[in-house]
Amino acid sequence: MEEIKISVRNLVEFILRGGDIDNRHGGLIDKEAMQLGSKLHRKIQGQMGASYRAEVALKHSADCGNYVITVEGRADGILSEDGKVTVDEIKGIYKDLALLKEPLDIHLAQAKCYAYIYGYQEELKNIQVQMTYCNLETEDIRRFLREYSFEELEHWFCALMEEYRKWCEYQISWKAIRQESIREVEFPFPYRDGQKDLATAVYRTIWHRKKLFIQAPTGVGKTISTIFPAVKAVGEGLGEKIFYLTAKTITRTVAAEAFTLLKNRGLRYKVVTLTAKEKICACDEMDCNPEHCPYAKGHYDRINDAVYDMVTNYSDFSRDALLAQSEKWQVCPFELSLDVSLWVDAVICDYNYVFDPRARLKRFFGEGMKRDYIFLIDEAHNLVERGREMYSAALLKEDFMELRKEVKSCSKKLNGWLGKCNRIMLDWKRECETYEILENLGNFSIVLMNLCGEIEEFLEGEVNQKVREQVLDLYFSVRSFLDVYDKWDENYVAYTELQDDGKFKVKLYCVDTAVNLQECMDRGRSTIFFSATLLPVDYYIRLLSKDKDDYAIYASSPFDVSRKEVLIGADVSSKYTKRSLSEYQKMASYIQIAIEQRKGNYMTFFPSYKMMEEVADCFEKIKEEKTVVLRQSSGMREREREEFLEAFERTEEAGQVGFCVMGGIFGEGIDLKHDRLIGVIIVGTGLPQVCNEREILKNYYDVKQEDGFAYAYQYPGMNKVLQSAGRVIRTQEDEGVILLLDDRFLQQKYREMFPREWQNYMVCNLRNIGDKIKDFWNRGRG
Repeated sequence: MEEIKISVRNLVEFILRGGDIDNRHGGLIDKEAMQLGSKLHRKIQGQMGASYRAEVALKHSADCGNYVITVEGRADGILSEDGKVTVDEIKGIYKDLALLKEPLDIHLAQAKCYAYIYGYQEELKNIQVQMTYCNLETEDIRRFLREYSFEELEHWFCALMEEYRKWCEYQISWKAIRQESIREVEFPFPYRDGQKDLATAVYRTIWHRKKLFIQAPTGVGKTISTIFPAVKAVGEGLGEKIFYLTAKTITRTVAAEAFTLLKNRGLRYKVVTLTAKEKICACDEMDCNPEHCPYAKGHYDRINDAVYDMVTNYSDFSRDALLAQSEKWQVCPFELSLDVSLWVDAVICDYNYVFDPRARLKRFFGEGMKRDYIFLIDEAHNLVERGREMYSAALLKEDFMELRKEVKSCSKKLNGWLGKCNRIMLDWKRECETYEILENLGNFSIVLMNLCGEIEEFLEGEVNQKVREQVLDLYFSVRSFLDVYDKWDENYVAYTELQDDGKFKVKLYCVDTAVNLQECMDRGRSTIFFSATLLPVDYYIRLLSKDKDDYAIYASSPFDVSRKEVLIGADVSSKYTKRSLSEYQKMASYIQIAIEQRKGNYMTFFPSYKMMEEVADCFEKIKEEKTVVLRQSSGMREREREEFLEAFERTEEAGQVGFCVMGGIFGEGIDLKHDRLIGVIIVGTGLPQVCNEREILKNYYDVKQEDGFAYAYQYPGMNKVLQSAGRVIRTQEDEGVILLLDDRFLQQKYREMFPREWQNYMVCNLRNIGDKIKDFWNRGRG
């Protein structure tokens, strides 16, 4: 019999929610600080005496005919004395307990659920419910005690369950339809070389509850080759929900198209793509409170009906469909998309919805939650740096100083705590010339916690809107810092830095993300990492996983290698010490000679904007008059990016060259097929610029007896090279030239990172480059 499990907390927070979305408090009033709260829980529980049992596991199953609903959780405590039984629910909050007149409804509902389940099991006629609130700063306690008859609790609990049953009925009926369709659906194309092996490897990995790292060259069809076996695994009961994760909007679109392809062939599958709040907000200005936004007012009173209507009556969960449903029910479209994600079969979204502790979907990945989720991680090479961003946090001394000026006249206490934070950072600043590694933070974290408590109290009063926004901004930065501080271990480096702009920073830098990422992946069943540039694969396995038995495969390319020519310019260098006008002129000559052999669309990639501009200026002086030159600029707006790419829809008579920066917006995720792009010229090995953080990263791995330079510079740089090169051959009909301009590419440590498709590279110089490219174009591949 099918079993639907839900925690007590999730049940009451889902069914009983109501009211407005209101960012003016930011959810601060009853925010629980999990780690500090847990310590206080244990302290309070330890003071309650021998008749008090702590952390009592409770479970209740309701037979609904063809399925069972199981509600489970842990009561903080059950007290039995003087012939009475009391269920105790403990909540740690920052709010001044004197301002708390009665328990919050959601908290009380949790306690009542536990009371009903325990009363049912023990056949009690009456039971008491005690709400214990503890201030996380002062450790003051306030209790609210109520007594209920079991009959009263039963009536209340049954009404709660009845409201939840309609959701379970939908879930069961839809699953039957979905599973039947999965059994019938077939792969939508004839398998290319190696594609069936790839799909089989994905399925077997999910079966074995493992992780798989796939180096998948362009043209393999990695999106459909991972989605199809994942869907089949769901059909066999090996997975519950698919999360397709990516860092790029374009790849989210490709994933949605792959699901649509299968649905056009009979698959019944509900898929939602999550869009960032600022991109889907229906208001001109995003300000989530009932005074500013009509969708925020009463949102939680209407949201469940809006979601139920959408998942039971519609099959389209696109951005436009979500906006239409938002308008129909007057609910926030972003929150609607998150709630819809609970009831669909696949979620396409950015990495942060699964991995970022500040943004991840607590509906799926809350503390202690584990389900048979399947994670498909596209462009997985991006997850290394993104992971470092997600698990790191920084504070600027100047932010504390600026806020002190704003609150000085309205809150002496808040001003005082801001001053204490500033003084600690000032002491660090005096010791810092460029950057300094910190062995510990001293009492800084305690002072920050006290600051948070004071901000909580400050925001309870009447506050000027501008000041409120500044206070909230700093509050969330501090809370983020403290959350990361809770994770601080040997995988982190804490340091202070005097920045180029004169500002002083303290940062908790997550150098090795594997532990944090693994913790998230452990909440699912299986993870598939794939990318066209997952080389060297051992490096990515080391940084993205803690398991020692992960699988890795190199998917075969279906493309004819003779349609691509890889050339290395041996007489040119982009090394910092060799950069000069003459070297730039040599690079420009390489570009001009390449174009002369066949007029068409080319892209050139450089390690920096400065070098790009220098070489572009040299090229302008030697190019044919009608050759079109396009230059990427820093901070291009979306329309400017579109215009840049639209230029590649046409081929100019004398050729066209786009000058771009490696690792930038045109270095990956763009798809210029056929004659839209026939050549890529890459200048340099892509090494990131030397900076304090790169040196910290290098030193961290050097201390561990690993190759710090490779981890900090070489591997990330070569990844940018491979991504840039991947722009030129996109289909089996494409042909083109990849020209690598740097003698370092001939060093063994770089050649070892070449993909298999580059093994027949040729070495050239300015004297023979023209002949080699001409020979390539004259080979007549038809």
